[in-house]
Amino acid sequence: QVQLVESGGGSVQAGGSLRLSCAASRYTYSGNLMAWFRQTPGKEREAVAAIAILGGGKYYIDSVKGRFTVSRDNAKNTVYLQMNSLKPEDTAMYYCAADYRGGVWSGPSNYRDWGQGTQVTVSS
Repeated sequence: QVQLVESGGGSVQAGGSLRLSCAASRYTYSGNLMAWFRQTPGKEREAVAAIAILGGGKYYIDSVKGRFTVSRDNAKNTVYLQMNSLKPEDTAMYYCAADYRGGVWSGPSNYRDWGQGTQVTVSS
């Protein structure tokens, strides 16, 4: 099992930027995919973006395309989520996920390992 630690969350005004980091305890090539999800109270966990550890293919949900960028530094076992032009609706707890087991990239049940989350709050 991989330990994942997210950081970089905080409170910003609409239009601002944040950069989230997800540091893994070891190289997470298993499943070749790491992802970012977010969740607000009372709602299901929602996929945001994912990146292939080998090859670097990237996936985004429509609502963040053009605003968010997922990237990785394999030497540091770290995945990033650069979030620009933030909106109040981006407010959520953001989670990093690893050990992808197949299926749609956006399905939370398709990942085994999760971090504790980092809170992002965007005020209008």
